[in-house]
Amino acid sequence: MSCKMWIGCIGVGMLSLSVTGCGGEKGDGTTITATGSDTMVNVAQAWAEEYAKRNPKIKVDVNGGGSGRGISSLINGTCDMANASRKMEDKERATCKEKRGEEPVEHVVGYDALAVYVHKDNPLDSISIEQLAEIYGDGGASENWSQVSDAAASLGKIVRVSRQNNSGTYVYFREAVLGKERDYKLGSVDQSGSKDVVALVARTPAAIGYSGMGYATDEVKMLKISKAKGEPAVAPTVDNAKSGAYPITRPLHIYTVGEPTGAAKEYIEWILSEAGQKVVTDLGYVPVQ
Repeated sequence: MSCKMWIGCIGVGMLSLSVTGCGGEKGDGTTITATGSDTMVNVAQAWAEEYAKRNPKIKVDVNGGGSGRGISSLINGTCDMANASRKMEDKERATCKEKRGEEPVEHVVGYDALAVYVHKDNPLDSISIEQLAEIYGDGGASENWSQVSDAAASLGKIVRVSRQNNSGTYVYFREAVLGKERDYKLGSVDQSGSKDVVALVARTPAAIGYSGMGYATDEVKMLKISKAKGEPAVAPTVDNAKSGAYPITRPLHIYTVGEPTGAAKEYIEWILSEAGQKVVTDLGYVPVQ
């Protein structure tokens, strides 16, 4: 996500945040630093802007860079909150406890239906998890659109668009579509951000890519997904994600070191409030409520 972001530490008077243990004054206010998931950048920035209107002395600085970067920053003490579209791994939790002295705490702040995108002129309307695995998975047989659908045969060779391996989206898609034991096929065009995936698919007729459904544009099509070929395909919508009918839906997390206190606690409580969850819904994500 190509937004200009800032990095800061926190702490002023009684509002110092014990989440990170680092502190720094910024004028007469407090700064909370949130780093991580590119999938969550849109909603994280919107939360920060809306919260600033209500609490002008609290500034939330948002950085992208991927879930892996956010979690590493949290462990290293250079951010106060890690935005992550995947769960922290056991080894990351252990390193955090070793370096920071406290266990990381997970806060589920929304859900995201991971959409599969094709060019708007692609005649395909649906695809199965099995077919996606043949396109993306190591050893998968599908290299040309003719192997997926006769209707799309004229598109020729499939252009596989993926994410870089520090992305939580990359990790989740691999587990949900390929399984934990199977890796990606080589030769994909890897993008650094969620928005970049959709932009590349929009200008590449033979492309297929995956990204959050909140990044949809008029230039791409979101495919309906079925668990297996021949089963009913389900569209990536808020209602289908909330009901569990859409098969590629994941939680969105904020991680803190220990239970948050002070301004950080109030901010996360606001995110989970009706006002904060309205931001989630308005941007095409799925609320927790």
